[in-house]
Amino acid sequence: MEVGNHSVVMEFILSGLTDRLELQVPLFMLFLLIYVLTLVGNGGMILLITIDPRLHTPMYFFLRSLSFCDLCCSSVIAPNMLQNFLSETKSISYSACHIQLYFGIIFQDFECLLLAVMAYDRYVAISNPLSYTLTMSRQRCNQLMVGVYGVGLADATINIWFLLQLSFCSSNIIKHFFCEIPSLLMLSCSDTWMNEIVLFASVCYTTVFSVVTILLSYVCIIYTILLIRSAEGRRKAFSTCSCHLTVVAMFHGSQLFMYLRPTSSYSMETDKIASVFYMLVVPLLNPLVYSLRNREVKGALQKMLKKQQVPLSKFSVSSAQE
Repeated sequence: MEVGNHSVVMEFILSGLTDRLELQVPLFMLFLLIYVLTLVGNGGMILLITIDPRLHTPMYFFLRSLSFCDLCCSSVIAPNMLQNFLSETKSISYSACHIQLYFGIIFQDFECLLLAVMAYDRYVAISNPLSYTLTMSRQRCNQLMVGVYGVGLADATINIWFLLQLSFCSSNIIKHFFCEIPSLLMLSCSDTWMNEIVLFASVCYTTVFSVVTILLSYVCIIYTILLIRSAEGRRKAFSTCSCHLTVVAMFHGSQLFMYLRPTSSYSMETDKIASVFYMLVVPLLNPLVYSLRNREVKGALQKMLKKQQVPLSKFSVSSAQE
């Protein structure tokens, strides 16, 4: 380890979800299934939106970005987690821990801010449908995505830079299943007040900005919907927002539970369960929510499956004739 960091810790030990040996293999199988389904679901959503021209709209442009984010967010945590289920030491190197933490911050910020952008997109689509394609042009969508990525990269870089200034010279056991800033701050033998301020500021900025933007967008959306005279028009307007609201409730609900619950009710086991939900389970559920509750996605999926069945049927018929 570099002398400038004044650290003698070369690796960290992750305590994992549980220390019960009889549960390691069942948990490995469970989270392997979750990870594979996450890859298939989000990868399939990206492929479906890419190949179907009917889904080349701003809404699905952002949905494809959300699927990419979920796929990456899960991949930051799951591989090392699965390896540790079958490992005795459950160790992670100093550099690998910081790399995991760096990309974890990027994709958490990305998803948090992307949900706010998607709320704004729904507001424009419902409030100004005639000028929707003009307002949410490809250039505007790209600019929003660059802004979201830029904030995530800046936030992760600042947090990691301050973290690299800390010394770790006593215990190296992280009481979690992945590297996170609060757990590392607890292990440091340096003064961590600056890290805590930076962490608090970054969490407030991304989370508060996202929640406030979403709330304001939906206040305007609800007001616009109430002005619609036909019941069918109101139903269609609400249906376009239902999937996004479900995803927002799952992601921000789990985060708010972690950060806003009373300290008297805090426990590491509860913290681990909440982390599993928003880091691994939410990325699995997001494509299911959009594929099961969105007519256009279901229609595009059925169309793609029919195209795959036609060549197979032609092949079987030609083989029978031969």
